[in-house]
Amino acid sequence: MRAAVAEHPGVLALGGGAVMDPGTRALLAGLPVVFLDVELADAVHRVGLDAPRPLLAVNPRKRWRELMEQRRPLYTEVARAVVATGGRTPAQVADAVLEALELPRDRTPDITQ
Repeated sequence: MRAAVAEHPGVLALGGGAVMDPGTRALLAGLPVVFLDVELADAVHRVGLDAPRPLLAVNPRKRWRELMEQRRPLYTEVARAVVATGGRTPAQVADAVLEALELPRDRTPDITQ
């Protein structure tokens, strides 16, 4: 994680549980971190209820809610901005991230998905 944060020039998408580690949160302090806030219905659509994810193996909707209750305060602790993804396309989310970070759109690659 340390090398990725220090050396990667682009966007890093961390796994959902990465923020649980205090060392990871310390590495992210002061960086332009954005928490993409996903609603349960969207998460179910993306992950699927039968996906091989051990943490969601039993009662995935309930377990997802529990995980978010644990993780949300940590996500918001390290985030400079929170962007809700509900009802947005990836391009719209990217635009919202740029706006939240006050970055110009013309300096970024075109996002067509």
